[in-house]
Order: sequence, then structure tokens, then C-alpha cells
Amino acid sequence: MRGVIELLEVYWTRVPEGFSPVAVSAPQLRVMYVIERREGINLRQLGAELDAAPSSVSRLCDRLEAIGFVRRSSSTASRREVELRLTAQGRAHLDRLRARREERLAAALARASPASRARLMEAVETIRVALTAAVRAEPTQSAEPAEPPDTGVQRPPGDGAERRTG
Repeated sequence: MRGVIELLEVYWTRVPEGFSPVAVSAPQLRVMYVIERREGINLRQLGAELDAAPSSVSRLCDRLEAIGFVRRSSSTASRREVELRLTAQGRAHLDRLRARREERLAAALARASPASRARLMEAVETIRVALTAAVRAEPTQSAEPAEPPDTGVQRPPGDGAERRTG
């Protein structure tokens, strides 16, 4: 998995000329994804979500605001809090980035056989379900990891799914 993730990162960061006039770093992109998902989030909540220092989060937002991707505004609930929202330009950038990544991934996967793609889709769905469960379980910090729902995909023996004693 590590190798695949690293290859995807390399593959997706090779952006063709003219794709975007603005370069956005990986941490800035994470900020944009969180703001998109939690429109109106404040800096304190954003810092907690990213597990980052308030000063770092503030600098990231400064840069994103300077390039026109994020807008800060006073909270309607408390004038002391600042809400963060993506601008239309920021949303358009994320849309273009997602479309480009999907195109590049589809082009790479087109080289695989239909049977291989079907197996991959099953595996990706299993990973998606497991990650969704893990993300939902994180705020509670439970001692036991959440068990993802059964997707019908058979696990190979020794994959860590069975309980070990001793």
C-alpha cells in the first residue's frame, strides 16, 4: 500500500503546464478539503481537525486568502470568532484538481485488464469502508478500532482480521 500511495502522490503532483496558475502545497490542500467539508469552520476547530498549531493554521489560511481561495469573515454567533469559507475560485481549483486526478487515474487503470479492475474496485471499496470507520472512530479515541461493515470481500488468511490471543 505504501508504494501505491507514494506513486499516486508522485503521479498526481506532476501537473501539466497551464493546469493552474497557482501552486498549492499539500498542507494548503488539506486545509481547503477541511474547509470544503466543514464550511464556516473557525481557526481553532480547523487546527484541531488538522492536529496543527494555531499559528501554522493561521499562516496556511493567510496564504490561501492571499491567492483568493479562502475567505475569512466574522462569525454570526460570536464576533470574536472568524469563519473560514472557500471562495468560488477555491472551489473551482478543487474541482479542476479532482477532475485532473480522475483523468490521470482512469488513464493509468485503462492499461489493466477488466478482471484486474474489478478486483481493484472491490479492494478499494474495502479500504474506503475501513477508512470511513476509522475516521468516524477517531474523535472518540476508543481503545478498540471500529470494525468496518462486511462488504462481501474475502480476506486472505493472516491479514490481521482475526483476533489473536496469548
